[in-house]
Amino acid sequence: MADLVRMQAIDKRFPGVHALRAVHFDLAPGEVHALMGENGAGKSTLMKCLAGVYQPDGGRIEIDGAEVDLPSPKAAQDHGIGIIHQELALMKDLTVAQNIWIGREPRRSFGRLDEGKLNADTAALFAGMNIAMDPTTPVEGLTIARQQMVEIAKALSFRSRVLVMDEPTAALNDAEIAELFTIIRQLRAEGVGIVYISHKMDEIRRIADRVTVMRDGAYVGTVDAAGTPIGKIIAMMVGRELTDETAEIPDLSGAETALEVRGIRRGRELRDISFSLKKGEILGFAGLMGAGRTELARAIFGADPRDAGEILVHGRPVAIQRPQDAVRAGIGYLSEDRKHFGLALGMDVRANIAMASLSRHTGRLGQLDEAALAAHARDYIATLRIRTPSDRQEVRLLSGGNQQKVVIAKWLLRDCDILIFDEPTRGIDVGAKAEIYRLLQRLAADGKAIIVISSELPEVLRLSHRIAVMCEGRLTGFLPGGPATTQEEIMHLATLRPDITSEGAAA
Repeated sequence: MADLVRMQAIDKRFPGVHALRAVHFDLAPGEVHALMGENGAGKSTLMKCLAGVYQPDGGRIEIDGAEVDLPSPKAAQDHGIGIIHQELALMKDLTVAQNIWIGREPRRSFGRLDEGKLNADTAALFAGMNIAMDPTTPVEGLTIARQQMVEIAKALSFRSRVLVMDEPTAALNDAEIAELFTIIRQLRAEGVGIVYISHKMDEIRRIADRVTVMRDGAYVGTVDAAGTPIGKIIAMMVGRELTDETAEIPDLSGAETALEVRGIRRGRELRDISFSLKKGEILGFAGLMGAGRTELARAIFGADPRDAGEILVHGRPVAIQRPQDAVRAGIGYLSEDRKHFGLALGMDVRANIAMASLSRHTGRLGQLDEAALAAHARDYIATLRIRTPSDRQEVRLLSGGNQQKVVIAKWLLRDCDILIFDEPTRGIDVGAKAEIYRLLQRLAADGKAIIVISSELPEVLRLSHRIAVMCEGRLTGFLPGGPATTQEEIMHLATLRPDITSEGAAA
């Protein structure tokens, strides 16, 4: 059987960057082919060449054995190629049906919209995917997982035979991932070829047939997903073996308390939360979606108002009503949504790193010390291995993982005593994860007090000296970090609903 897609010696250059170097990739009908590599390896760029977003500078693309030219996304769609980008592109004010058929709506005489046929066509599309969803539902009322299904349906409405999924589970919980995988298996059975871009090794094992690995814009190799050890795939990605070391738990019995939170409440989101954090400690926060972890971080940082509660920094009460108050008190917050709350995407790397520290680099006459800012930016680019042509590159042009590193650099330059990291490795590859883990451990060893919020239980166990678990707005308990605790113990506390939870878990 001929390959559905064959990409040969694909080359692509951008100003200052050789993004793709003679890359090969092929896809068979009814196959899930995982495309893996570190952030900046060129995965998304390669798929954008296939989807007509970029035009390659060299090489050839074949569909069903015949060479094709894909000068635009419309041309790719005409060849049956659909792509679901990591950042969903739906219009929240429109209904599900209107999003799927936008620009192609069925019309009656005199150009009037045929609303009945629009919804009927959508219902038929969902029936073929075994999805139960009302076509008239506004997209803004859907979960991320349901929005993902709408994106898939939209791609299939173009009769796509090739479906590219870029980090499709980045914001999904386990139940939503299982629902997505059911759809993928059904599409595979119908002969649709799926390119699956992900950093999550467990997902690759569950869903992929083959794995192609890229590194630094070049093709490394293609292996069988089921028969290849995960360690080998990781080594292909990063060019070296990575050890899965659990953090050594330090003795903090005599350490100073850096942060104390007493009785924070906010509606039904946060219900009487109290805990303390010592200098040199990494306190992990675990819990299911909706547990209130991010809401707690935002309340501490002053991003959201709180109904009650007290915050003490180094034993002294501080009035935090807005983020500027928190920053002045020595608290830094890396949001889970870096694009909206962590970065100025239209500005360059240097400006983003300096953003929280401008006052410290401004003279009495208001002039910025540009030389010092440039030196700091270059230092952090080297320390965090931020892949960028220069500190003057616009942040929007960096990969997701490198954007995350820029946010981390911003708070490191500010030199905050207390750091809150909300999903610090979301969308980051295994090599960059290992670097960030070592960085957080080094910061803790230097006396920083660190909170890490993560939905990945292995990450919480690996990083944390102590683990706080939340369920539906309450703290349900504390556990030791490292090998002394299991994922099952965390999940037990994460599912202890408030009505059966003993009040006031000891901090």
